Amino acid sequence: MFFAFKIAFTACVVAFVSWLSGKKPELAGFITALPLVTLIALVYSQAEWEDSQNTIKYAKSILLAMPVTLSFYIPFFLEPKFGYGFWGSYVFGISLLTAGFFLHRYVTTTYF
Repeated sequence: MFFAFKIAFTACVVAFVSWLSGKKPELAGFITALPLVTLIALVYSQAEWEDSQNTIKYAKSILLAMPVTLSFYIPFFLEPKFGYGFWGSYVFGISLLTAGFFLHRYVTTTYF
């Protein structure tokens, strides 16, 4: 039952923000940039597993991942200069995320 609630609530948040993006894209962008997923997922993790140390480790991993995941947006800022277009920027951003994943995994397994 708790799993079904998590799916429904999270889906409603995502659906609302995607709907809002058509009406007020600036507000939707701001809401999307909020750590909504982090806030929701940390509460879900703690409620489900009741393991504070694991949830804290999870939060630390998220903090380390945040700057790495922002690398996805770099090609979109460089697009006017290099002319990648949307799909080129998107694929380049995914490539940066993939490299970032391996960096994150190395740091968390080495220093946690």
